[in-house]
Amino acid sequence: MKTRVMLFLCFVASLAWAQSSDVLGSHDLSMSGTSRIKGQMSAACLYCHVPHSGLGKGPLWGQTFSTALYSTYTSGTEQNAAIQPELGQASSLCLSCHDGTVAVGQVIPYGPYAMTGTMPKMTTELQSTHPFSLQLPLKDAANLVATLAANGTTNDPTQAVKLIRGNLECTSCHEPHNQSIDKHSLNFLVKDNVKGAVCLACHEINPRTVNGHDNVLATWPVTIHATAGNLVNPNAGLGGYSTVAEFACNSCHIPHAGSGAKGLLRGSNEADCITCHNGGSALSPAAPNVFAEFAKQGAHPFYTPTGSHDASEDVLLNQNRHATCADCHNPHTSNQVVTFPLPPTLRASQDGVPGISSSDGVTVLKPAANQFENCLRCHGTSTGKTTNPVVFGYLPVRVVAAPDPLNVILEFSLTSTSSHPVTHDRTSPLPQTSLRANMLNQDGATIGRAMGSRILCTDCHNSDDNREFGGTGPSGPHGSRWFHLLERRYEFSQAVVPGGTITNLFPTPDLSVAGPYAMCAKCHDLAQLISNSSFTEHERHINAGFSCSACHTAHGMGTVSASISGERLVNFDAGVVAAKTGVPVSYNRATNSCALVCHNQTH
Repeated sequence: MKTRVMLFLCFVASLAWAQSSDVLGSHDLSMSGTSRIKGQMSAACLYCHVPHSGLGKGPLWGQTFSTALYSTYTSGTEQNAAIQPELGQASSLCLSCHDGTVAVGQVIPYGPYAMTGTMPKMTTELQSTHPFSLQLPLKDAANLVATLAANGTTNDPTQAVKLIRGNLECTSCHEPHNQSIDKHSLNFLVKDNVKGAVCLACHEINPRTVNGHDNVLATWPVTIHATAGNLVNPNAGLGGYSTVAEFACNSCHIPHAGSGAKGLLRGSNEADCITCHNGGSALSPAAPNVFAEFAKQGAHPFYTPTGSHDASEDVLLNQNRHATCADCHNPHTSNQVVTFPLPPTLRASQDGVPGISSSDGVTVLKPAANQFENCLRCHGTSTGKTTNPVVFGYLPVRVVAAPDPLNVILEFSLTSTSSHPVTHDRTSPLPQTSLRANMLNQDGATIGRAMGSRILCTDCHNSDDNREFGGTGPSGPHGSRWFHLLERRYEFSQAVVPGGTITNLFPTPDLSVAGPYAMCAKCHDLAQLISNSSFTEHERHINAGFSCSACHTAHGMGTVSASISGERLVNFDAGVVAAKTGVPVSYNRATNSCALVCHNQTH
């Protein structure tokens, strides 16, 4: 009799649910339900609840609790660690079915019920699931709304997103009795999550600083990933929203079972970005195909066997060689580049990235203001820098070199005898007869940006088809068909032994954009050089086939030398030239003379 009454009550309750708009969705496990797993009971409530004699914990709960131990999310940036969910609390109710350790239908005292079908299982490996059942009291963090830790309330004005007994549980985000409150994401969300509304109930989008950490979401509402109107192709498998802006957080993050565990990313590091930035059909219109750049001969490495990106890593990347997207771009602050500001300012696509000060090579800048500061995360004082001629091409070893020849800070320093003006304004008192009024675009003819007092790292190191200088590809040092990630062709003179025969001469070289020194020709009129307007021996050396690199360094003088005065970036390639007997390799601009052996000729 007791059972009959219970069944009747549940049947009535089921009708009530159905009449309220058929909201149970895939949680309706009854014979007539829409779940992929079904039982023989007609009352949908009975698969979770019993009106009498249940387990004594939870809301008239009947499904057998899982006693599994879970491996939960951890990261280097988390402030609130997860603990094992308490039996009878909201999350343990959900996991009694969803972890897969207890069969659906194991209802006490009336089960087990015979079930047919299967459903996806979260398993006990929840490292890629949003943290829940947190250790209390909650700790404040810069990217969380202050009220979470202060008084246990979210920023959701409707309080549909809420803490459960002061904690984050499954039901903070999910309403298990209504699958379609969000009409576009049928995931039992407590409210419409368009533009990340559920996420932003807890995650702060205004500037905050907590324990010395700034909120990485402080400018999120005006960034490209929050505002982009590109349509998301349903075949991309992200869900039911229409645009990148509507998907918001869910464009890159997935709260459950993401394949890129850190940061709940849909894919690990660059793989997460490639989904949309591969020029494919995921977006309409498609985003620039950055991924294709990385397939070229010279490209920044995503990762190396000894280094990979982590959100908690130091800004100065010591002994950690990698250059994944997040090292140079902040996806929470970046914007589309619609104009190209004058050097050395960062481009909008790099808004919010950190950098290293050129003043000492260690001071962290958050955010960086200048492009070179972001480059100095790896190319300044960081340890573990390596050379790799196979990937990056021939690298000259200069006669005058600092102890760390891969540290460009000293080479570009204002105190350097001469340098290209990257970290400081142009200061040379010498006439620059070859310097163009404007840089040339990649066709070698069209006028580009006016020559100013500074240049960017990307004026030389850039994708070979970048749109800033007339190409159709993405701008930035992603990849190039030329070694050293140079935007244009640049050939280095090379010799088997210093002072010996140069093996790759380019006599009477093509001075056009197709020639061996196209990179230099972007800013310097090579016709002026071979007219000897600045040095009487230029024409003879260039037409004999010697590269600029035999005599000139590209960055600047890393230190000083008693024998090489260093003006005009004159710093010979020690792999090409040798000292003549009894005299060190020398250059004296005052006397316009040098002393060395090159190509078997003594000077």
